[in-house]
Amino acid sequence: ASPAATLNEISCKIVSRPSPLATDFPKPIVSITTLSTAMFNPIIARLFLSIVSIFAWVAHAAHAAPTTLLVYGDSLSAGYGIALKESWPTLLQQRLAAQRRNIVVANASISGETSAGGRARFAAALQQSQPSLLILALGANDGLRGLPTAALRDNLQVMIRSAKQRSIRVLLVGMRLPPNYGPDYTQAFSAVFSDLARQEKVPLLPFLLEPIAGDSNAFQSDGLHPTAAVQGKILDHIWGTLQTLLR
Repeated sequence: ASPAATLNEISCKIVSRPSPLATDFPKPIVSITTLSTAMFNPIIARLFLSIVSIFAWVAHAAHAAPTTLLVYGDSLSAGYGIALKESWPTLLQQRLAAQRRNIVVANASISGETSAGGRARFAAALQQSQPSLLILALGANDGLRGLPTAALRDNLQVMIRSAKQRSIRVLLVGMRLPPNYGPDYTQAFSAVFSDLARQEKVPLLPFLLEPIAGDSNAFQSDGLHPTAAVQGKILDHIWGTLQTLLR
């Protein structure tokens, strides 16, 4: 072919191509009109609303405030003689976090606390922590001091009822005394916890130290406070009964 014919053919090919500036948008699979019509189908409409509701619930749950669990006890819960990070309430927080439970443990336990002292500061503790769950573990110091069991019962009952009035779920943790306190007092002391749990209809862990009570090596030199090494056993003991509050 001659140069002129070749140039003419190239020019025709260039002119015949679509402009690169033109945008060829793909056609929508479902038009707005089709979608609007489908929404008037009752079944599709209900399905759409269900999906929207599920996404809204998931979004709310992801940003929901954590539930607070208040541990309210004495030196046995305050980590006396050990590092706070080794105490069973701290181990409880770690276990809850490992299970991805949206629960924060607030430990308001004080060494040496009696049920009377706990009762006196109970309202302030609830106001400060705003708990939904409560582990009430007071009474050991009442027993060790030989205080009247009637006062122990009254103090614990006031705290339990105050919590229940605020819709706080309560786990009552009991204690037992060594036999040298005499059978009458030790039996009356133990009965306070079981009677209250039955009357107030709250779950009861009868004896906090049950899994280690017979092991002298589980206690510090004072013979009263558990070592750091057995805090996990105490938590395991609490954990089973605590499930009634976590459901």
